[in-house]
Amino acid sequence: MSIHPILAALKKHKSAVLLIVLQIALTLAIVANALSIIGHSIERMSRPTGIEEDGLIRVLQQWPASPGSDDAADIKKFDALQRADLETLRNLPDVKDAAASTSNPILSGYEAGDVSLGASRKGKFVRAAYYYGDEHMRPVFGLRLTAGRDFYASEIRHGHGVPGSPVVIVSKPVADQLFPNGNALGQTVYQDGKPARIVGIVERLQTPKRGDSDWSFNSVLEPLRADDSWASYVVRARPGRTAEAMREIHDALFALNPMRLMPEPYAGIHSFAEIRAAAYFPDRGMALLMSAICIILLSATAAGIVGLSSFWVVQRHRQIGVRRALGARRIDILRYFQIENFLIVVGGVTGGTALAFGLNAWLMTHYEMGHLPVIYVASGAIVVVALGQAAVLVPALRASRVPPVAATRSL
Repeated sequence: MSIHPILAALKKHKSAVLLIVLQIALTLAIVANALSIIGHSIERMSRPTGIEEDGLIRVLQQWPASPGSDDAADIKKFDALQRADLETLRNLPDVKDAAASTSNPILSGYEAGDVSLGASRKGKFVRAAYYYGDEHMRPVFGLRLTAGRDFYASEIRHGHGVPGSPVVIVSKPVADQLFPNGNALGQTVYQDGKPARIVGIVERLQTPKRGDSDWSFNSVLEPLRADDSWASYVVRARPGRTAEAMREIHDALFALNPMRLMPEPYAGIHSFAEIRAAAYFPDRGMALLMSAICIILLSATAAGIVGLSSFWVVQRHRQIGVRRALGARRIDILRYFQIENFLIVVGGVTGGTALAFGLNAWLMTHYEMGHLPVIYVASGAIVVVALGQAAVLVPALRASRVPPVAATRSL
């Protein structure tokens, strides 16, 4: 079928065609960027942390009656309180193991520093988050040890959270960046200028930092039981007993020492599933919002195409009858409207592609948006074209059923 008659017909309705083209272009621009946001949110929510999440419980509490100074007596008291708590937790029926740990992946609060090959930090270095804990921390997290060993009990220091341990366990990204040849185990690195020997390497451990960065999996485990008025533990429940273990933990800790606070929502006893849900609540909400916007825009665009096509079917009723009388088949009429709609949509997609990248450039300037991947623009274009063809189908089928006798009804 020649498109010249179709183009000639469209020229007679420039205003209507221009409006629908602009609507399609705007829809594609917004939908493509929305799909990028949705895809990024889903990717961030689904990326593995490196820990065994099922059955992991976090306990965060405060000692309200404890002194807050930094002298040796206070630190010794805090450490005694922690060790008593940990012994109690490890003896619970539904608890497999427990460890002191200052943080969890995606939990936000953390300390970080530079890990370098030289004390002066002028050579190669990486940014990393520090996890302070005891010799039970790596097994309780369920981290996979790819090389080396766990901390020995004799290597655990206690005090305030300051890097400077003689031995550390690092995540594989840290090891690979500092030692590309794969010989990181046993090497000496410097944490903010202080030497430490790598005694173990874990496959993956996401930092507590929730946002995206180029060091999201650069983590260092420190053999340090941090003594403070705030105490943090991670607990591994026995399989299928997480809820029971959480109840046991609460009752046992308060029975041991009722002089403690667990103010919600920051502190308290939470499963890692609860922590993950809370951490990614904004991403989940953003994905749902962008999905709703896409559905509304695509529905409005489809309604516009249906309305315009239906109007043209009514307006061209006699012309369609003439074409049928001259031998046009029903499939020819159907194809005419499908091709006409395709040309309009392609015009909108062409403009929408340029508009999508322009909108993305504006969002990157004013908000924390990354570059718009071409795949999302292409996906949006395919969706819009398919939607356009589906939207015009009903009016086109109605047009194809116009009988040849319609050509004589207005004579």
